Amino acid sequence: MVNFKNFADETLKVGPFTVIIGANASGKSNIRDAFRFLHGIGLGYTIAQIIEGTNEWPGIRGAPSEVIRFEPVFSYAWSTMTISVGAEIDKQKISYSITVGYNPHSTEGFRLEKESLKVGSEILYDTFEDSNGRTLSANLKDAGETAAHFNRTQPVLTQLQAAMNVPFTDLVYGLFSLFQHTTFLDFSPDHLREPSNRARPFLSDSGRNLPAALESLCREPERKRILLSWLHELIPMDVEDFEFPLDSNGHVQLLFVERSGRKVSADSASDGTLRFLGVLTALLAQQPPSIYVFEDLDAGIHPARLWLLLDFIERETAKGVVHVVTTTHSPALLTWMNDSTFDHTSVVYRDEYWSDSVIRPIAGLYNLRELRKSTTLGELFTSDWIGEAMKFSEGDADTDHLDDDEEEDER
Repeated sequence: MVNFKNFADETLKVGPFTVIIGANASGKSNIRDAFRFLHGIGLGYTIAQIIEGTNEWPGIRGAPSEVIRFEPVFSYAWSTMTISVGAEIDKQKISYSITVGYNPHSTEGFRLEKESLKVGSEILYDTFEDSNGRTLSANLKDAGETAAHFNRTQPVLTQLQAAMNVPFTDLVYGLFSLFQHTTFLDFSPDHLREPSNRARPFLSDSGRNLPAALESLCREPERKRILLSWLHELIPMDVEDFEFPLDSNGHVQLLFVERSGRKVSADSASDGTLRFLGVLTALLAQQPPSIYVFEDLDAGIHPARLWLLLDFIERETAKGVVHVVTTTHSPALLTWMNDSTFDHTSVVYRDEYWSDSVIRPIAGLYNLRELRKSTTLGELFTSDWIGEAMKFSEGDADTDHLDDDEEEDER
């Protein structure tokens, strides 16, 4: 992410299960917005729609001046931001980059400045500006010497996907599909409780349609068995089965059936139970998305049970079918994570004297890998050891406020 929100030039290392930590207002949610920008590409929106929103799409949080780090307000130059992605699709390493510009003094609004797609070191396309400035051109691999022309209002990847008659279609579709099949989950217990239409057996971002999604999952005996076995571990209710009666409107309701025969409606279930069930249903879905992005996965989960949920996610993501990215403030989650998750945990840090944030893998902080063997990562997080380590590892005593702190201590 270059000039995106409060990131001047930062990279997030993504693994099967990626955890992001950091203080409030450090910029963790801005990473989520970067994933949302890519998701907007996958949905086929124009650049303006991705950033400003539509009737069906909320857009990226913040005004243009908060999405792109601007030149001084009196400048008439275009300010730009770049988001680049490295991924592996069909065992091929893909590199994609898109640069978007905006000038508050121009009537054009947002426009595409540059875009490229590579497989390994081979360039599939790389745009350049036409003489008229209103369109971009790109030499497509295997398309001869003739350059294709593209509208600057939407990503080239979207335009290629719409054409579907260009070379390397499979790779274009694979990357487009990766962006499209990203789901952002921020469960609302009230929405998880709602009856749902059988025709929509897919969890919404807020957890709507849980009964229909769960009913669909339970039609497969093995998935249902796995679901119930994890549920037995995660919650104190002795759940033996589920029932899905219809309400007066023909919508599916959710009942928990305990071993004693007692039936408990979703309305009576605890928030934590429903959140657990939402995560289990999402990750055990027959056709899960490529990426799940959670905002505070641990919200509403009792710390004593969190390690079980963590174990479940680490097992499922290790299969390589789905990736999970989450922010957290939970010391318990950091304490119980395995080595692979530790290697893909990053801290977002913003000093009180800085306008920008940095992203660093926590495994690179001093001797944290060894220190983790003698104390828990949760304890280090709670004591703000990680924040202090970031302060001194990122600080420059010649230019920042560290000398000021020492002078203040002397006073």
